[in-house]
Amino acid sequence: MDYQELVLESFSTLALNKVRTGLAMLGVVIGIGSVIALVSLGQASQRLIEDQIKTLGSNLLTVSPGAQRSGGIRGAAGGGQTLTYDDAKAIITSPQITTVKKVSPEYSGREQIVAGRNNTNTQVVGVTPEYTEVRNTGVSSGFFISQQNLDGMSKVAVLGPQTALDLFGPPAGGGVDPVGKDIRIKGLTFRVVGITVSKGGSGFMNLDDRVFVPLTTAQKQLFGVDYLSSISIEVVNQDVMVEAQNQVGYLLLERHKLKDPAQADFSIMSQADIIGTATEVTGTFTTLLSGIAAISLMVGGIGIMNIMLVTVTERTREIGLRKALGAKKKIVNAQFLLEAVMVTFVGGLIGVVLGVGVAYALSRSMGLPFALSVPSILLAFGVSAAIGVLFGWYPAQKAANLAPIEALRYE
Repeated sequence: MDYQELVLESFSTLALNKVRTGLAMLGVVIGIGSVIALVSLGQASQRLIEDQIKTLGSNLLTVSPGAQRSGGIRGAAGGGQTLTYDDAKAIITSPQITTVKKVSPEYSGREQIVAGRNNTNTQVVGVTPEYTEVRNTGVSSGFFISQQNLDGMSKVAVLGPQTALDLFGPPAGGGVDPVGKDIRIKGLTFRVVGITVSKGGSGFMNLDDRVFVPLTTAQKQLFGVDYLSSISIEVVNQDVMVEAQNQVGYLLLERHKLKDPAQADFSIMSQADIIGTATEVTGTFTTLLSGIAAISLMVGGIGIMNIMLVTVTERTREIGLRKALGAKKKIVNAQFLLEAVMVTFVGGLIGVVLGVGVAYALSRSMGLPFALSVPSILLAFGVSAAIGVLFGWYPAQKAANLAPIEALRYE
């Protein structure tokens, strides 16, 4: 018997019992489809986070306050009050700093924003005019916070597109132009002077769901603080990022009268650090979910082995007849092994199509960029074939080792 005839006979044997063959494939289909879909979604989430971080600004360093301490208890990182407006001014004016282009001091907090009968809870960010350059933020209508607004502690606000939509509705749906209208924050009235360009995002990462006010107004009139939430720094170019971190770090240590860098009451992170952390987190979750999905592949493989064992039992007399007519042991072994591989390979192909379709549908519904992992698809075919060999070998060996006389007597 040549191999072409062997393949055709294996295919016809599997086609005789479509329900059993379909059930044998099901575990492999679900397993491979889940792995591909989860890997694709993991990569899409990673790409979205990277894109959002890059939209924050180019060559960006972020200085955050250290952990707040109370009674010897260390709080969460970033909760301290160690950064001031004077620190930000020193970074841009100090002769020790030669690698910094722009500095944007910021203070932010969540507040309820009211406009007429509409309201929303969002992030209020106190900023300076440099914010637009450092954070790569444009204005679609009106204008941004000016130095005059900052010096005069003006009650003006610039809305993110999502906040403008929540408060004033879509212009096409009967909403009004927010520019020139009033909003209320903590009982104070602010005049809307501009709308920023959309950056996208969702949830806490939605960069469009924000309200910008002058930093002096935020500190003195809204929140009553004299410290900053963060300082954003635009470095001259990518090549001097590490040097810039060192220069800023030593300057702040000197200003805070700290000699040991290990005792620093602040932290400095670059975009590469943030992207690396985000990539590590999303990679860990993707690996974890893919591992869980891979368990279904093992379950599917065991199901294939069980069904193939049942098939061997049902076809015992057929096997005995084949061997009595001169079929060699390797032919019988090859046929049953080929049937198992065909089941898993076809199941793998269906799983790939299903996984890609599910990943595409979920990406569109969740607003994620569609990312297709070619290595995961190639791996799926390899895994499906390996499962067929692994879990089809024992039933094939059992069929090949049957004695012809005993097989012919089997009832």
